[in-house]
Amino acid sequence: MPGALLETHALSRRFGGLQAVQDASIAVAADSITALIGPNGAGKSTLFNLIAGSLAPDSGRVVFGGRDITGAAPHAVAALGIGRTFQTTRLFAHMTVLENVMVGRHVRSKAGCIAGMLNLPSTWREERRIREHAAATLADLELGGHMHAVAGTLPFGVQRLVEFARALAAEPRLLLLDEPAAGLNLHETAALGRLIERIRSQGITVLVVEHDMSLVMDISERVIVLDQGRVLTAGTPLEVQKNPDVVRIYLGDDHA
Repeated sequence: MPGALLETHALSRRFGGLQAVQDASIAVAADSITALIGPNGAGKSTLFNLIAGSLAPDSGRVVFGGRDITGAAPHAVAALGIGRTFQTTRLFAHMTVLENVMVGRHVRSKAGCIAGMLNLPSTWREERRIREHAAATLADLELGGHMHAVAGTLPFGVQRLVEFARALAAEPRLLLLDEPAAGLNLHETAALGRLIERIRSQGITVLVVEHDMSLVMDISERVIVLDQGRVLTAGTPLEVQKNPDVVRIYLGDDHA
């Protein structure tokens, strides 16, 4: 796809006898919101893990910004500009909100281990800059009032936003959102949709796995459908809604 920021080419991954992802080729246009949908077990989270470096593919390639990043370690992928959130929040529950977001920012740190061990002035200055950037990110997401709260004590919806802040603190070019609306109520889901659109307006490309079809159809410019590890179809939300194969896997043959 011309203008694609992310592409996968014939990506495959097997777990024992289960072919989780098979020959999956997708393209995500820069400055877009693209949704990746499919029934449970379709391979969506596995595909995310292959892109983010949490898993290595058995075959195929991942290309980001024209660079082959296949098999790169998660920290290297993050440093290249891919951030992510997870199906279940993975905050450091006993750390403050600010500390959690600072962890996300450390991928941009320039100080090495030796400078840290020697406690050099350059390390202090960089730590201060990381703290200031994390605080600004929290303020941008209207989370400044929770900055010094212990993350694990916050309501689930707020923890979701803190995880967004941690991912955004690294200044990603591409943000992978794995079921961000899971566990949210209608009001929180509507606010989430507005937040995702605002993130895209700031020049960050978004690829989102989501089961809430109302949210998907409201915010996505393109939808990719996975079924049994394969790409079934891709198109605009309206095209995907009308695709009989998509209707079949979600509602059964009678509806198709």
